[in-house]
Amino acid sequence: MKALVIAVDGFASCGKSTLARDLAQALGYRYIDSGAMYRAVTYQMLELGLPPIESVGLDQMLGALDLKFVTSNGINQLMVNGLVLVSELRSKAVNAAVSPVSTLPSVRLAMVALQRSYADGTGLTMDGRDIGTHVFPQADLKFFVSARPEVRAKRRQAELIASGDTSWTLDEILENQAQRDLIDSNRDFAPLKRAEDAIDLDNSDLSREEQLAWALKWVEERGGI
Repeated sequence: MKALVIAVDGFASCGKSTLARDLAQALGYRYIDSGAMYRAVTYQMLELGLPPIESVGLDQMLGALDLKFVTSNGINQLMVNGLVLVSELRSKAVNAAVSPVSTLPSVRLAMVALQRSYADGTGLTMDGRDIGTHVFPQADLKFFVSARPEVRAKRRQAELIASGDTSWTLDEILENQAQRDLIDSNRDFAPLKRAEDAIDLDNSDLSREEQLAWALKWVEERGGI
């Protein structure tokens, strides 16, 4: 049995975070939500009034940014400059700006360097949009997750309602989702795309438990169990 680096990529709200988190818990691995890292950068830029373009202000902000994942009551959360941010990272403003911010080369270079530092040989699952193609192209196991657009939108709406945000309509979520998919897939630097050696998973009609059981069979096949 060996500790694996597992990359989980896919479009927004396809369930990749759930899969990566569940795999980490089942295997005793560290889980990193790369999307939350880009949301944290976006949040900080909005707080400072920085536009989504390369600038001296952005470089200074990135240089001073302190991102840490902490576990509280079994829940993995992101601490940004000493503050744990949860609902702040899922606001409408952040949702609208995160994809343009994520296209900026300086942002991606800074986040990728930090993401790679988490691979310490003890087992890692990380989800995002370029984990298997750019962050860890030599990952031991790669999943590319998808789901039907309406399924993804309903999942996102349920997450927002659970967090206390009832301001989003299903049509607004679908529109935001389509915009993010377009930007993420067409950015110049590390675009969202399926790695050639990734294993496809359409989880539209799978339960959380079924999805995990399916993925664990692949982990076993790669010598991780």
